Amino acid sequence: MRTANPLLHTPERPLPRHVAIIGAGTIGPDIGYYLKSALPDIRLTLVDVSEEALERALQRCRDYAQKAVARGKMSAQQAAAVCANIGGTLDYGMLADCDWVIEAATENLALKRRIFAQVEAVVGRGTLITSNTSSLPAERIFSELKNKARATVTHFFAPAWRNPAVEVIDWSEADPAVIDYLRWLFCVTGKVPLLTSDAVCFMLDRIFDNWCNESALLLEHASAAEVDSVAAEFVHAGPFFVLNLARGNPIITETNTLQAQEEGAHYRPAPVFRSVDSWLTVAPGKRVQVAPDIAATVRDRLLGVLFSQTVDILDRHIGEAADLELGCVSALGFRKGPLELMRELGEAETGRILSRFALDRPGMPVPGRAFAAYLDFWRHVLVDEVDGVKIITLRRPDAMNALHDGLTDEVLAVIRRFESDPAVSGFVITGYGARAFCAGADIGRFPSMLGDADAATQYARDCSRLLVHLDAMKKPVVAALNGMALGGGLELVMRCHGVVALEGAWMQLPEITLGIVPGIGAMVVPYRRWPQAGAAFHGMLRQAERLGARQAHELGVVDALANDVSDLISKAVARVRTLGQRAPAGAPGKVALAPLPPVQANAASGQPLSREIMDILEKTIVAAAGAPSMDEALEIGYRAFGASACTAAAREGIGAFLEGRKPDFSTSL
Repeated sequence: MRTANPLLHTPERPLPRHVAIIGAGTIGPDIGYYLKSALPDIRLTLVDVSEEALERALQRCRDYAQKAVARGKMSAQQAAAVCANIGGTLDYGMLADCDWVIEAATENLALKRRIFAQVEAVVGRGTLITSNTSSLPAERIFSELKNKARATVTHFFAPAWRNPAVEVIDWSEADPAVIDYLRWLFCVTGKVPLLTSDAVCFMLDRIFDNWCNESALLLEHASAAEVDSVAAEFVHAGPFFVLNLARGNPIITETNTLQAQEEGAHYRPAPVFRSVDSWLTVAPGKRVQVAPDIAATVRDRLLGVLFSQTVDILDRHIGEAADLELGCVSALGFRKGPLELMRELGEAETGRILSRFALDRPGMPVPGRAFAAYLDFWRHVLVDEVDGVKIITLRRPDAMNALHDGLTDEVLAVIRRFESDPAVSGFVITGYGARAFCAGADIGRFPSMLGDADAATQYARDCSRLLVHLDAMKKPVVAALNGMALGGGLELVMRCHGVVALEGAWMQLPEITLGIVPGIGAMVVPYRRWPQAGAAFHGMLRQAERLGARQAHELGVVDALANDVSDLISKAVARVRTLGQRAPAGAPGKVALAPLPPVQANAASGQPLSREIMDILEKTIVAAAGAPSMDEALEIGYRAFGASACTAAAREGIGAFLEGRKPDFSTSL
């Protein structure tokens, strides 16, 4: 059975040892650099018909690594490992022992078929074969392969070494185990695999290509700069700017011609693409004045094509709603996903835009279901089931799974839906990917509350709605730490009834480095649940010290350690079983505290801290420990958060965070 979270799949084959990429042009070397950065021990072979192209590709990989070192993203030792064992060749015979061959050549069906015939002639039967095509269906590309089951499309997005999205095409002749393995492999290596069906242009290129084509058709009403200026409401870079950047005019001509052949003349590419090399437009962040009537026309048409393609993708099951939303934002640079835009505009306005678009562009897709049906899906969580336990995966990979209102409400909604189901024995909460369980909480509306103690206190109460629900549950909830748990993410962990962690996971409460105190239980709960670890929590709260999973296990905070994600989930499910109906609660009355010895107002990293905030924090820890009930102790914490919001340190810390600089607490020490 296919899992929603790719990492819950147990792969039948190991990580690749030798990968070949055919095509040393633009995207091939970028795919290679991504793979070597994620799996530096693999052997990478680049294949091309040109020695010069190969040398340029190899130099590009070296340049990327040098830039990463210069920017502090990679050590010199790591860069050396990334650049080692990379070679180029003109000889397909060098691919004989490859575990995976990726084709990234020109979008030409006959060429791709010739390449795959040569590949299949030299590689073993177990070698994976994938194409990076953005538009050609797998059924056409691999039609002449003898062993089609090990082949599919893996469509990367530029720049492939950094863009997290990759479409994995689930076509009729692919072995399901191959599809599941590739999803697992991409997730392990930091990508976000998006499963799509084998339609022409798949999912995201349908959005992008038709967005660009519609923009070109709008040139009879507006200039390229005007279209990009209107589009800036929805995307970080306008369609014509992106086309210039990617030299994309021929691509749109090719892909929309393909769609027109398959699905109708309404997809024909704008003729202007054949006669223009580049566009006179504006850079991201720049705009030209656009007359209101022209702006309204452009806006309606751009939203019309976006919504039209969205409903078509969902009605034809080309992709899933949550993947479409995530892909539009992470791969294509939209500020919000199309379904979020539809929800914000509402049914009447969305209907008006789609009706107008249907008149302007006869033949383009229209909704086949009621408006509400398109919006009924989990946006930020994945839900699986293992042996009667619901596995809830926090999926906000662009924010390392940080909490915000939408994610919090979805986790709470999943729990409420299943907590009374007798077939469900409990829940496991884990994070998406291989880096983070949850990297804290988005600042959200908090900056607007600085200086308002009552508003900030209520904000803390509101943000605790999921945690308070966990406190009262009878069925157990276990946190499975697949990576870092920071701030609000760690506060979520503290309210789960059991904790298991990968050996490399770690925890931190960095709030004091922002000039605030943790607001939703971290100054209260750990001292009541794990009094034996009080000294460690003192350091975490007062100086933002990290707590590794091994030490947390020794202190009794973590119940079990795991070697990999499969082991992690197995142990989390087992922990649910042992807890049964005996979900542990914190001490109900007053609790004894480990001494709070004097410390310098410096974080463990050496960053100067605010003495004023440290005083608020220390007094709150003591007062909350002396409270006669958990509820009263939590209320003390909420009020302390409100008090911290009224300090100069909070204004400086939050301001520095938003501006991307280090805070200076010298005026609030």
